[in-house]
Amino acid sequence: MVLLIPKMSQPKISQLPSKPGVYRFLDAQHKILYVGKAKDLKKRVSNYFRKNLHDKKTIALMEKAASFEITITENENQALLLESNLIKQHRPKYNILLRDDKSYPYICLSKHEFPRLDYCRKVQRPAVREGLRYFGPYPNAGSVRENLSFIQKLFKLRQCSDVFFSHRSRPCLQYQINRCTAPCVKYVSKENYQVQVKDAIDFLEGKNNEVVHSVEQRMEFASQQLDYEHAAEWRDLLIRLRKLQATQFITGGKGNIDIFGASEKMGEIAIAVVSIRHGQMIGHKTFFPNLPPETTITEAFSAFIPQYYFNPIRESQQIDRIVLSHKIADKTWIQNALQEILHADIQIMDRHTSAFREWQSIATANALDALKQHQTEKNNILLKLELLQKKLHLENMPERIECFDISHTMGIATKASCVVFGVEGAIKKAYRQFDIENITPGDDYAAMQQVIARRYTKLKIDNKLLPDLIIVDGGKGQLKMAATVLESLQVSGVALMGIAKGSARKPGCEHIFLWGSEHEIVLSSDDPVLHLLQFIRDEAHRFAITAHRKKRAKNGLQSVLDTMTGVGKKRKSDLLKYFGGLQELKKASVFDISKVPGISTALAKYIHKVLHEG
Repeated sequence: MVLLIPKMSQPKISQLPSKPGVYRFLDAQHKILYVGKAKDLKKRVSNYFRKNLHDKKTIALMEKAASFEITITENENQALLLESNLIKQHRPKYNILLRDDKSYPYICLSKHEFPRLDYCRKVQRPAVREGLRYFGPYPNAGSVRENLSFIQKLFKLRQCSDVFFSHRSRPCLQYQINRCTAPCVKYVSKENYQVQVKDAIDFLEGKNNEVVHSVEQRMEFASQQLDYEHAAEWRDLLIRLRKLQATQFITGGKGNIDIFGASEKMGEIAIAVVSIRHGQMIGHKTFFPNLPPETTITEAFSAFIPQYYFNPIRESQQIDRIVLSHKIADKTWIQNALQEILHADIQIMDRHTSAFREWQSIATANALDALKQHQTEKNNILLKLELLQKKLHLENMPERIECFDISHTMGIATKASCVVFGVEGAIKKAYRQFDIENITPGDDYAAMQQVIARRYTKLKIDNKLLPDLIIVDGGKGQLKMAATVLESLQVSGVALMGIAKGSARKPGCEHIFLWGSEHEIVLSSDDPVLHLLQFIRDEAHRFAITAHRKKRAKNGLQSVLDTMTGVGKKRKSDLLKYFGGLQELKKASVFDISKVPGISTALAKYIHKVLHEG
């Protein structure tokens, strides 16, 4: 049930129900300013209309609020979940917002006679990739790579792709540096490799004692059989496992625990999460949530915890305890909601008990260190932006910069990039890439014209924020083209700059032009402003060339086969699977191609002819 109250008057407040639910304050344009939860909507909303308000955040909110609406829920826990979902969806100005990655990394074990253990970002559904096994998610890519490195040293599982694996005739470097047992050339039997796989799985699941006990038994058995070479290998593995166990195991049991620490400085708050799985620390991650003014750590924690856990990625995790460095309001409410929605017996602890005191201190120290570094980087960027304003003689400091670059190979697979920078540095969620089509191949001017037109036509139609400074990677020609497009779109009040690499194409030799200025801007090679512009330009180039390479690789794999008459999706897939890729298919003879199921001799001749003519 939704109740909309267009005029916020005291008599209307008295009509609110005394039931659990969610309330939303809206401005005059019906944009959501704030989302809150309540056990009793009437009591909670009434508090906003008291005459003696002292909280500056609430006063600022009520000055802008023009109306509010409510949603009644079945119970308090549903109100907490709905609040979290609405905050993620609408990102209201006066709520504490968790800025999170879109995906988290996993370790993936493939379904294969000799399974491959590797890093992955996306979990494939069982219906799509049946037989895959995932471990995670992990807090960050570094923790995944660290665990993979441990496993390679300990259990020597392969990480190579199936295509690479199937085409080996001799062991690769991984075998030579003792990181793999070379199943590709049958240096290890299927049975022995499965023992390695089982040990790795037990290790990833936290069954370290079982792994240690199993290795001890194998060492003793090999010794009894006078197989001293293998006994020595098991002994070395046992020693490494013992050392790892000693450094990773925590005080306080073998549970799955998330330990949160927070630090506040100069109005900003950092929250660090130390992840413990099966009694081992698997990594940590730090967040810098968007905060309304004068938010306390207690308020930040109360808003952060539901947003962090009401997430499809984390709902599959089995968490036993959540340990916080600071006390929070509504602890019992949040705990009950997590237990009901995540179907787990989760406990929230905010006292400094002896079992977790050290880990709470570590989490807080991580948060403080990350916050200092974050603010130092931010201050450095602010200083450089202020210097940039002076060098370009701009009226105001550029708080938003957009930079464009074009990438192609002899006019093929042309891509354009747009990267965005602000006072906090790179705003990666605002990055965009564009397919450039319907131009003369290799015409960089036309490509720049198209991307500038598409970008700012879209921003104007959507009434989105325009940048203070636009940078194009190129000289006077690209600069003039961009200026013509902006003038036709009636984009005014935006500074426009071009950066050309120069004949030497070396850093420090760039030519910098500002539209409207007759003279080139000269900056010394050690000028921090030049370093900032170089960094932004290089980021645009990196983003463009990465997109171009992906498109070029995709075209290279698909375009030749896609143009062949009589080769549909299934036959194309069968050909690529049979030979392991397009390059191997090109090496095949007519006779080899005809061996592929469904490929006749006549069709094989046709495919061979097209591949060698194309």
